[in-house]
Amino acid sequence: MKKEKKNNIIMTVIIGVVCIVLFAVMFMQFKTIEETDITAIENMRETELRTEISKWKTQYEETAQLLEENRKSIQEYQDTIEKNEEASDLIDQDLANANMRLGKTDVYGEGIVITLNTENYYMEDYYALLELVNELRYAGAEAISINDARVLSSTSITQPLDDLIIVGEQRVSSPYVVKAIGNQTYLSSTLSLKDSGYIDRYTASGMEIEIETGKNIEILKYSGNLEINYMKESEE
Repeated sequence: MKKEKKNNIIMTVIIGVVCIVLFAVMFMQFKTIEETDITAIENMRETELRTEISKWKTQYEETAQLLEENRKSIQEYQDTIEKNEEASDLIDQDLANANMRLGKTDVYGEGIVITLNTENYYMEDYYALLELVNELRYAGAEAISINDARVLSSTSITQPLDDLIIVGEQRVSSPYVVKAIGNQTYLSSTLSLKDSGYIDRYTASGMEIEIETGKNIEILKYSGNLEINYMKESEE
């Protein structure tokens, strides 16, 4: 809405300037006509009349040329504005995509929801969570969360104490609800491979696993700090 308002203002100013120029040229012509002595024109010889007509023809052609140049200028301004709008739209789309990849926005889409209950599981939970996240990434997951804690490529999963799991900067506990957005068929089939798949291997170790597919899985944005303190763009 702001872009359209700005573009309208720019076009109004341009058209206003062009109109002022044209009015000025027309005013000078009308003034010249008013100041012309009609009687003198009647008394002019044929040669003088031809000269005068030629002069007026030249002025008319100059005015027509000026009008055409201004028309072309307006068209160029319009083309430039349209190109800038297209470029701006592309930049906005690229920025939106980058923010989604960085986890700065809430996202939704088709995918799966895996619920892990480790009450009877006899190994450390964070190993199971790490492997599940890696399996989902290999299967093409575009976004992942654990108990609504967004998991990025830089997110750590640690278990400093037996009953304490930290995902990034957030504490989570069993049951773990792991959401993944991606091709739901491929994600679920990857985890459900007979014997060698994640589900069969971990249920054999006492973990209870439920898996659901959906078309509108929602994953919240990353709530931690995303500031870059040490990286800098390299200079070519």
